[in-house]
Amino acid sequence: MTHRSSVSLLDMLLTLALAFGLGMFIFLVYKKTYSGVMYSSSFSGTLVALTMITSMTILAVTSNVVLSLGMVGALSIVRFRTAIKEPMDIAFLFWAIAAGIVLAAGMIPLAVIGSVIIGVVMLVFINRKAMHDPYIAVISCANAAAEKAAATYLRQNVEKAVIKSKTAQNGAIEMTWEIRLVKHDTDFITELSEIDGVNSAVLVSYNGDYLG
Repeated sequence: MTHRSSVSLLDMLLTLALAFGLGMFIFLVYKKTYSGVMYSSSFSGTLVALTMITSMTILAVTSNVVLSLGMVGALSIVRFRTAIKEPMDIAFLFWAIAAGIVLAAGMIPLAVIGSVIIGVVMLVFINRKAMHDPYIAVISCANAAAEKAAATYLRQNVEKAVIKSKTAQNGAIEMTWEIRLVKHDTDFITELSEIDGVNSAVLVSYNGDYLG
């Protein structure tokens, strides 16, 4: 004889409605804080679905002991092979799963207030483009005098400048600098390129994923 308990229709509708609302909130935060180039609408939609699916699963598990044991066995053989390219995507996935679990467990204030706090933290700390964000400056010079002039000008117009590499070949010198801007504008790189002996000056936003 198995023990069965059912979830009321009101509880199901309320939980799924709240899961949808929190999923949409997570989706909006993800969209607002996304800093990549190729935005994936399918992944953002997955966050909403994952919150609702998790809530539905936990409701079923908490209402039927036998079903919970069977579901644990079934989920143990599932393998997800989709590669997660951005570390923050993992945080959003866990957030969606955690919100669904907490909602289905009946801790609605924790799910709602916790999600709001997490969303505010992510909006404040993830999506801000501060003046201190690192950049890579690639400078090509014709001679040693131009190299010194470019290095001096660069140090005078940025907050921090650290040379990462230097290549000298057939009289041409190419330097790679990691810099942090004093101001948000990048006009100094244009002025630097006009220094006598400087062949080119390139400024690239750097997030640590390349030029390591």
